[in-house]
Amino acid sequence: MALKGINAYKKGNLKQDISTADPHRLTLMLMQGAVDKLAYAKGCIERKDFAQKADHMSKVSAIIMNLRDTLDMSANSEVAGNLFDLYEYMLQRLVDANVQNNVKIIDEVIALIMPIKDAWLQIPEAAKQEAYELQKQKRQTAV
Repeated sequence: MALKGINAYKKGNLKQDISTADPHRLTLMLMQGAVDKLAYAKGCIERKDFAQKADHMSKVSAIIMNLRDTLDMSANSEVAGNLFDLYEYMLQRLVDANVQNNVKIIDEVIALIMPIKDAWLQIPEAAKQEAYELQKQKRQTAV
């Protein structure tokens, strides 16, 4: 019963965090969520809990697809193109890991996500604000 209350509290906090987060923070939350779900999936494989593993892998795939689909490809940025290709590769490796129940492939995907997450953490506050303002202007001009 206590665990149920703790989980409800965590979900409430997560909803609160999401509602107040800027786009930069949301991206970080997605990346951390992917890493967490991959760790859970590894545990499920080790315990042979394949139903739960499939659930976690599905959520990771959805997160990676979201990260891929929210890239700003309109800027014709080499970085965005490279990230798109990397996210596509991760998605394929997730399929491989899921089919093969292979924790080494999951470790590979974690190793690919972590440098992106770490680089995202290094973005200076001024650059975050500038990017956020630029996105706001683009949305206003599009309307």
